[in-house]
Order: sequence, then C-alpha cells, then structure tokens
Amino acid sequence: MYAAVRRYEGVTDSAEAARLVNDGFVALMRQVSGFVAYYWIDAGDGVMVSTSVFQNRAGAEESISRAADFVRDNLAALLPHPPQVVAGEVVASA
Repeated sequence: MYAAVRRYEGVTDSAEAARLVNDGFVALMRQVSGFVAYYWIDAGDGVMVSTSVFQNRAGAEESISRAADFVRDNLAALLPHPPQVVAGEVVASA
C-alpha cells in the first residue's frame, strides 16, 4: 500500500473546506484506481490534513495531482498556502 499526506496551514474556514471536500473531492478519490481510504482531518488552529491510501504508488501519485487541481479550482480562497506533501509506501499498519 501507498499513502499520500497533505498538510494545509492558514485555512480560513475549516467548516466550509470540510463541506467542499466531502461534497466534491471524496468522490474523485474513490474513482482513482487502487483506492483504499481517504481522510480529511481538522487539526485546529487553521490546520487541516488529508490522508489518501491506495494499493499502489500510481494511485497515491494521482491523488496528489487531483488534490492540487481540486484545491486550485474549488478551495484556493480557503487554503491560501501550498500544502506540505509527503507520500510513500506504507510499511506498517493496524
């Protein structure tokens, strides 16, 4: 399995960002080949984190690309800073 984690800081409206992600982006993630799971986390203080899990590296990489497009097209005003992105192979899980 592979995962991609994106950390957004300076989120201006976490409730609206969550609504838009839930209403639009979640469906996009489910369409990616190898999809396993997706989580959108409100860490508080203007920080939100997404975690995407896929059966293969290609799916994780596609999720990063789709996230960038979705943010640009739908969330730019709410997520004013580029995310910190990390991705890689899942080497332990429970």
